Amino acid sequence: MPEVELKPCFLTPKRVQPEYPLFVYLPGMDGTGELLRSQTSGLEAGFDVRCLAIPRKDLTTWEELTNNVLDLIHAELEKSSQRSIYLCGESFGGCLAMKVATKAPHLFKRIILINPASAFRLRPFLDWASHLSCLIPESLYDIGALGLLPFLASLERLDRSDRYELLKTMRSVPSVTVNWRLTLLREFEVDDDKLRRLTQPVLLIAGASDRLLPSVTEVKRIAAILPKSQVFILPNSGHACLLEQDVSLYEILQNNNFLETFNHKLYKLPVKELG
Repeated sequence: MPEVELKPCFLTPKRVQPEYPLFVYLPGMDGTGELLRSQTSGLEAGFDVRCLAIPRKDLTTWEELTNNVLDLIHAELEKSSQRSIYLCGESFGGCLAMKVATKAPHLFKRIILINPASAFRLRPFLDWASHLSCLIPESLYDIGALGLLPFLASLERLDRSDRYELLKTMRSVPSVTVNWRLTLLREFEVDDDKLRRLTQPVLLIAGASDRLLPSVTEVKRIAAILPKSQVFILPNSGHACLLEQDVSLYEILQNNNFLETFNHKLYKLPVKELG
């Protein structure tokens, strides 16, 4: 896993494809971007993929993170300006994606939100527990990460290497950073009127078996605000659904007519049943 120490940056999973639409992925609480690895080969069939990586010790505000992401996107556009941008945020990254999109509402062609952690406020016990997390000794965080694993993912739907990668990634984030990002989630808010100004298509994806957050309830709430949205439910998936063996994000986009005509014609993949 690459160390990102100074400021947020974009990781390019395999290859640079400036002739394709730019796909910007904003990760969950770990902030590494590494957990998208099982999806990148599919996405690279039709996108130039970038994963945000946030430094392990980053303690910046929502506003600073938002500006960092927009600076990185504009730097990409300086290299190849005539292409559309897909913004995708998962969990914590779903909150960040809403901040980014509402600050630059005309920048993105499509937006994808996956199990957005804006649902955090719907779990009162999580808010209570997050206040106590700062009291847990650093030495016990590894044990805590192991105990949290069944809530983060439907483990039976992940292969062994992905289960290990998820646990390793969770343990890589210092406790002070975890506590800070929990604070950000407690304080997260985005004005409904700003969401209503997002006129581009938005796809909201939720795992019906999410044991961590009420993601289905949350995506339906957000969909009722956005003027042009659609909801896609993965009936058997957990919170970390993109790690599951039977979930292909590219196929979800394809099956929900969420690809531009250019991508859909040239890079059509075989359809398989999801869930």
